[in-house]
Amino acid sequence: MIKKFIDKLLGKPSAGKAAKAPKEAKTGHGSLGKRVEVGVEDHGIDPSLLDERAVRVVETLANAGFEAYIVGGAVRDLLLGMRPKDFDVATNATPEQVKGLFRRAFIIGRRFRIVHVVYGRGREHEVIEVSTFRALLGQESAEQVSGNEKTSKAELAGKSHVVDAEGRVLRDNVWGPQIEDAARRDFTVNALYYDPQRQLVVDYHGGLADAKQRVLRMIGDPEARYREDPVRIIRAVRFAAKLGFELEPKTRAPIQASAALLSNVPISRMFDEMIKLLQTGHSLASLESLRKLGLARGVFPVLDAMLTESGELPAGMRGDFVRMAFEDTDLRVREGRGVSPSFMLACMLWFEVLERWNRLREAGEPVVPALQQAIDTVFDARIGDISGRGKLATDMREIWMMQPRFERRSGSGVYTLIEQPRYRAGFDFLRLRADAGEIEPALADWWEDFALGSDDEREALLEDVRELEKQQRRAAKTHQLPRKEGIGPVGAPDDVAEALSEGKAPAKKRRRRRKPASQRGGAEGGATASGGEGGEGGSGGEA
Repeated sequence: MIKKFIDKLLGKPSAGKAAKAPKEAKTGHGSLGKRVEVGVEDHGIDPSLLDERAVRVVETLANAGFEAYIVGGAVRDLLLGMRPKDFDVATNATPEQVKGLFRRAFIIGRRFRIVHVVYGRGREHEVIEVSTFRALLGQESAEQVSGNEKTSKAELAGKSHVVDAEGRVLRDNVWGPQIEDAARRDFTVNALYYDPQRQLVVDYHGGLADAKQRVLRMIGDPEARYREDPVRIIRAVRFAAKLGFELEPKTRAPIQASAALLSNVPISRMFDEMIKLLQTGHSLASLESLRKLGLARGVFPVLDAMLTESGELPAGMRGDFVRMAFEDTDLRVREGRGVSPSFMLACMLWFEVLERWNRLREAGEPVVPALQQAIDTVFDARIGDISGRGKLATDMREIWMMQPRFERRSGSGVYTLIEQPRYRAGFDFLRLRADAGEIEPALADWWEDFALGSDDEREALLEDVRELEKQQRRAAKTHQLPRKEGIGPVGAPDDVAEALSEGKAPAKKRRRRRKPASQRGGAEGGATASGGEGGEGGSGGEA
């Protein structure tokens, strides 16, 4: 009995099962691996990079008699000398047992049941995700349904291990030993376990060596693993771009052929993966990886709206606009500042909104209703039915609807605009438009000066606008020429036309120099008009 138990832990088939096909041939996971414990002298993890709350979770579980380790991407990042963004813990305690050990703990998920242990409150709160070691089960042991998570809810009820017709795992809540938990993880560098109390790394599949060689290698048969969960295709692209790792040839080979499986993944999950992909701090590298793997088109509707048929950013102003938005987002991520999915998406979809908006206006639709219609059409077509759609739509709509308001620089509306909570995001969007050449830079300069100016400086700026409008009216009356929106009447006298071509009257004061992006806070937030912080918040976590 003891020998059978040891053989199971080491992944050896028992004598009675020797004639059957080995487990890896059925599951595609390959060998269960061999437990190797690596001391601090070899792995070199710096304890100062650890999160004290994650360590506390491990200690609490260990003191209660359970095994517990920091696991996955956090260990990978620690080995690379990086401070992890998120810390996950794996244990042999069940979700119910974990929940019972912590004051604020919540069991979540149906596909994978995990526990969120919460520390702190409000914006300062932190979540440590705790998962139970899972068993390695083959397709033959799973129940199969014909639909997906949404269409087969009734069939999934009460079941622990379920796959769909293509072999994609829909439920996986069967607990097992650590050696099986490691084998069912995707990449070798994500199948590492760290005990902060003994400062030991537990490695079953050579993940430590792959991390040092900067190689991303799938555990088991890549084609079978992509079939189990097609999102692993996107995760491979994301990790390669984020970490600068090379995809191991066997891991890379089936990706393009397996891409069709992504159509079976729920829209909400695909959308979340796209956001993670573009908010790694290496968004442009991620786009290039997608292009090289043939995944830039036909996978994410938002990218279809933004990229050319060859999967590249378009040349000229349109491509420059998105490129600058991504560069600003990457800078914020690297500097540890918050980034907003709504701002990034507003940038990605702006030119499709702009094209529809212009067509509606040319057809005679008023400016604001035309923009509202364009936004609704593009949002429904490219975002679809996703979790959090309402909040995302509100944020994006506010940024877009603010743009025509920037054209009106008179009356009390200018004060109302700069006091809006989302003003900074709307202005940063305006600045990107100016930097890309879509609008005159003078308009963005004026609003920057106005938001940062004193009362006297603001009044001088408003007086400039009033003088400009008088000149426009005189020129239009004298020459009876139509006014060109945002610029002035075509064919005005040379002294007026020069000022109007810049979107302003001759300045009455020296314009302040614009601060570098690093000092202004970059796109998506920064100092508000009242001097407070206006960052746009964070994004989804890193697995």
